[in-house]
Amino acid sequence: MDKKFEPLFTPWKIGNVEIKNRIVLCPMGGTSIFGWMEPHHFDKDAADFFMELAKNNVGLIIPGIAPLKNLIGGQWLYKSKRSFKKLKPYMEEFHKTGAKMFIQLTAGFGRSFSVPNGMVPMLKSKFLNTLLKPIIDIQYLCASPSKLPARWVEGGLTRALTKKEIEKMIDAFAKTAKMCKDAGVDGVEIHAVHEGYLLDQFTTAYTNQRTDEYGGSFENRYRFPVEVVKAIKALCGQDYPVSLRYSVVSKTKDFCVGAIPGEKYTEVGRNMEESEKAAKYLQDAGYDMLDADNGTYDAWYWAHPPMYMPLNCNLDDVSHIKKFVDIPVVCAGRMEPVTAAKAIKEGKIDAMGVARQFLVDHTWVTKLINDELDEIQPCICCHNACLPMSHYKGIANGAAMADTQHMSRCAINPITMQNHKFDIVPAKKQKKVAVIGGGVGGIEVARIATLRGHKVTIYEKTDKLGGVFIAAATPSFKEKDRMLIEWYRKQIAKLPIEVKFNTEVKDLSEIDADEIVIATGATPKKARIPGFEKTIEACDYLLSDKNVGDNVVIIGGGLTGCEIAYELSLNGKHPVIVEALNDLMATPKLCLANASYLRDYFKYKNVSVYLESKVMEIKDDGVIIEDKNGKRTAVKADNVISAIGYNPNPLVKKGRHVHVVGDALQVGNLRTVVWRAWEVAEKI
Repeated sequence: MDKKFEPLFTPWKIGNVEIKNRIVLCPMGGTSIFGWMEPHHFDKDAADFFMELAKNNVGLIIPGIAPLKNLIGGQWLYKSKRSFKKLKPYMEEFHKTGAKMFIQLTAGFGRSFSVPNGMVPMLKSKFLNTLLKPIIDIQYLCASPSKLPARWVEGGLTRALTKKEIEKMIDAFAKTAKMCKDAGVDGVEIHAVHEGYLLDQFTTAYTNQRTDEYGGSFENRYRFPVEVVKAIKALCGQDYPVSLRYSVVSKTKDFCVGAIPGEKYTEVGRNMEESEKAAKYLQDAGYDMLDADNGTYDAWYWAHPPMYMPLNCNLDDVSHIKKFVDIPVVCAGRMEPVTAAKAIKEGKIDAMGVARQFLVDHTWVTKLINDELDEIQPCICCHNACLPMSHYKGIANGAAMADTQHMSRCAINPITMQNHKFDIVPAKKQKKVAVIGGGVGGIEVARIATLRGHKVTIYEKTDKLGGVFIAAATPSFKEKDRMLIEWYRKQIAKLPIEVKFNTEVKDLSEIDADEIVIATGATPKKARIPGFEKTIEACDYLLSDKNVGDNVVIIGGGLTGCEIAYELSLNGKHPVIVEALNDLMATPKLCLANASYLRDYFKYKNVSVYLESKVMEIKDDGVIIEDKNGKRTAVKADNVISAIGYNPNPLVKKGRHVHVVGDALQVGNLRTVVWRAWEVAEKI
């Protein structure tokens, strides 16, 4: 192991519990050991995932939130004795790895509950909620300190929790923690004075307008989390460790409006001055560790940073707050091992918190120890499968229910949290497989088919592998995408796969293969706009030297168009986005953490956005834009970029022993491309 990583592999303590190294798996929604949006049970899929990580040198594992009450049915977790009965022998096996586990318990979500779009009427109608309450009580799941605007539902209001409900939650925290202790769990983590969840909403003034003992003064606002830890300690003993998921600074300007890194703003939530006081106050109440980052659901990109956020984005704030406490402090948020090791060595933090990198590569810590850094498959922060909850005008949580129920899967590693559906098993008969196209879809079919024992040849018409993903990875903030392309290329190079570069296949009869996979991608759409021939197609722009003028109009406000606008703005240009829909990035496949960053950035930088508008004509010096009311506006532009989408371009659509994958089948995102490729490779 490289000496610079050694500080990560020194022991430390949380209370009296010693952790063998300073790498912490931070909790992720969807990885609960007791299940997620389903009745409480011992979740074997999550348990298998954690066991594999424990065997691969993770020091402390914290499963995702375990609701005190079933989201479906409403039963208290501490009453699910069968779950804890199965947990106990599991913990005995788990501890043989040398890892430790804290189970995260949640009071709930309050106004931050990501209401599925189909359940919005239940939040807004007391009658409908009462009717369906025995199954799912949305109004209880969204109940907050006060009557507040729901984060995900436009015009939706949450009700205030009663004191009796608060008291029942405190009691449930203690009883559930005791069940965890009796099952051999090393500690519990309280969720959360963090990310704008329910307990956090009690602590911040902008979300707590109560006039009883749980509102008003600093002490009253922090009373709920204080009473929780005191109740746990009273029942479990002072020595039983209790961690707290903690947001140092809220980074929030208003309801549904976050603060971009570097932006000067007025904090409506917890500012650093209050956090200095709060961290010490919570420590003195009995918390044994702060599992820390920043943000709220109004500034979601701080807690779930997309690729636009800086690496180690929360380190400065978290290391500052450590000066005010004596308990260990963990820092999460795009943490890099080199930076984390240095910060630990200097005493700025006690451990590195990592979450989604574990979904991509379960063995990355072992690879780090073995100096196999090039073998680590990188997380690209896309959130396409681990947190695929979208939100845009007119739509609450636009994700499919299956995605909401099964978060913490991975776009580029289908094996993760899928109940062994994608396990790679040897083929019964070796076949010759031809893959036409060397983009990500073709690469993944070739890689998985080869690992199963088939003999694969890739036919790629250019001189390099990567396809359209090469263009997608060119912006400055896509360093992890570029690392992923290199990872794919190295995997192909070390496998017995023949790659025929500069070879365009036009006739399948020329191919000698038992199975043929078509991965020929897509072609750009063209619009019937006068002067459209003057536009630069998005991929052509991304692959060029990007030598455009200061004023650039982008037709299309989807993800591609918005990322191009973002890159132009970072480079000092003045982009203008024209979008026909009523919001930017209005798609059910894009996480709100990613989309809200770009929307907030465009507001912060005053990027011009024309919604519900169309480009009617493209001239040499600009465009004519028409809004939904027929009003026309002339906008000056040095260049116009078309980002209006793509059409599948399969060499053939079907045939015997022919399979179509990637954008050649259906234009999607990296998740749809990779998962489809694995499905085909595992059926061949």
